[in-house]
Amino acid sequence: MADLPEFASAPGYVRSVDFEHVLVLLDYRTGRVQCLLPAAAALWHEAAATGRLDAMEPTLATRLLDAGLLVPTTAPTPWPLPVSARAPLASWGGTEHTAGTTRPGVACSPTAVAALGTVLGIKRAGTRHTAMHRLTTVIKHAATAVRRPATPTEAALAVNAVRRAGWYSPTRTACLEESAAAVLLLASRRLSVTWCHGVAPDPVRLHAWIQTEDGAPAAEPPSTLSFTPALTIGARHQRQH
Repeated sequence: MADLPEFASAPGYVRSVDFEHVLVLLDYRTGRVQCLLPAAAALWHEAAATGRLDAMEPTLATRLLDAGLLVPTTAPTPWPLPVSARAPLASWGGTEHTAGTTRPGVACSPTAVAALGTVLGIKRAGTRHTAMHRLTTVIKHAATAVRRPATPTEAALAVNAVRRAGWYSPTRTACLEESAAAVLLLASRRLSVTWCHGVAPDPVRLHAWIQTEDGAPAAEPPSTLSFTPALTIGARHQRQH
């Protein structure tokens, strides 16, 4: 095994959420997810606080460095500790939204079709491993072209219009594509929302959605509240958190 660097840091595209029994690392450059069990999670916490790899088990450190979840530095560079979250009761997918199985009761608008088509085109415009980075970049740009916050009704109508367009899509249109397209659709009307991407455990699963200025998810089931946001873009002064 090659000598490990003494110092390292987590780059800005890596976010982490700690559910106590599992720590989830999300790479928003590649869209990959890595889970650490409590012993490894404790080492991540220690390294985050110190910016040093001295105490980290070498095999774990090598794996994180090879995956780009850590990068070598020339001096101690601590990074933010994981977001702490409580694990909800396991749903095993049984309480998630029925999008894709129930046709939304709204008209299929040309602007919703265009927004969804744009998102699908962005995903196909490069390699699969950088699709998440391309989508979040476009969402950030869209967040700068708005005039006022969308109302809950406006946001819900946009989400359902995109879902209706996705009903006819020949390719995958799940929560990631739907939420990104809803942001673009609303931005075309100079309306802002917050785009959220989060994680829930047992089993570990990801979800993307939009929410209005009051923090309420738009056209989402109550189970969306069990997801802890790892990345949010837009609204609330249009800054990334």
